[in-house]
Amino acid sequence: MALAFPAPLAPYAANAQETRGRLHAEEASSVRTEFQRDRDRVIHAVAFRRLKHKTQVFISHEGDHYRTRLTHSLEVAQIARTLARTLKLDEDLAECLALAHDLGHPPFGHTGEDVLKECMAPFDGFDHNAQTLRILTKLERRHARFDGLNLTWETLEGVVKHNGPLIGELAEKTEPLPAAIIEYADAHDLWLDTFPSLEAQAAAIADDIAYNNHDVDDGLRAGLFGFEEARDLPLVGKALRQAEARFPDAPRDILIAEAVSDLIGAMVGDVLTETRARLETISPQGSDEVRRAGVSLCGFSKSMEADLSGLRAFLHENMYRHFKVNRARSQAKRIVKSLFELFFSEPETLPPEWRARYEGASDARLARVVCDYIAGMTDRYAMREYRRLFGVEVQD
Repeated sequence: MALAFPAPLAPYAANAQETRGRLHAEEASSVRTEFQRDRDRVIHAVAFRRLKHKTQVFISHEGDHYRTRLTHSLEVAQIARTLARTLKLDEDLAECLALAHDLGHPPFGHTGEDVLKECMAPFDGFDHNAQTLRILTKLERRHARFDGLNLTWETLEGVVKHNGPLIGELAEKTEPLPAAIIEYADAHDLWLDTFPSLEAQAAAIADDIAYNNHDVDDGLRAGLFGFEEARDLPLVGKALRQAEARFPDAPRDILIAEAVSDLIGAMVGDVLTETRARLETISPQGSDEVRRAGVSLCGFSKSMEADLSGLRAFLHENMYRHFKVNRARSQAKRIVKSLFELFFSEPETLPPEWRARYEGASDARLARVVCDYIAGMTDRYAMREYRRLFGVEVQD
């Protein structure tokens, strides 16, 4: 049976038929492209299922209608596919990268990550992108012949570099690379000094579009800031006023939904216009020319970026630092830090399968095992562990 490839791709798109392959060779599928197989493996991963109970901004007891890491990832995937289809990129690769991009996040969102960074400071630190790579290449165990999911080079490259080069003159960050990335790249060179594919860049900008809009949506619905305040915001205010003009009798929850829908459309349109202009200037004739272009080819216009900067500043001050969110963060800090300190000082309290991964090795090895165990927890599992081990009630 011949593989059914999608409509002709642009010359600068990643091509599943020309993949650089997998670290462990596998027989090709007769019905799916290599990037389809990658996407399907991510969807079936245990780490992906756990995202449904991992915090985006709100923790579970705040309500069932707010975004989790899972619903966020699905929204990112929808936007990434739209961008990829319009730009004639490989939709399956873009979707796969969108679905996988948050797998390495620990419980309790960025608060959990901050605590693990602090706890792991003497032991090579903690980075959610590096943790995603560890999950995809080591921690997921679904195959007899290898650990991890054995994804293609293009998928792993996009996961690691979705924000740009990690080393060299073009790298934005100057701190040392996490050991997980160095170790894997030694065996499977991911070109850490270049930009990723355009599919990875589209998934990254889709992440920006999704979280800015759903944070406005969730923040308004949760009452963390008011409707009148939102009317004065860049981008949001205009969208709300337009929704009110079109639907003067609609209730506020409908106006919010209409405004957010218009905002997503406006941002997607801006990215498509800007990306086409950059592509016309560079005119890459292959995916490797995208990687070596020296600049990101997928992004917002300067005017949109300026408006987004104002919106991000407002959300940071009025939503991410709201006292309700701060209280949840305070509780989350205590939970994650207490669990790490207990498991590190008393490794015999780890579950047997995790204790076996340590087996009396160095403190650094023990710390990484403890970190992997905690990072894989959902919010509610971390709360249950805290209750069981310390006999302290926490709100869930």
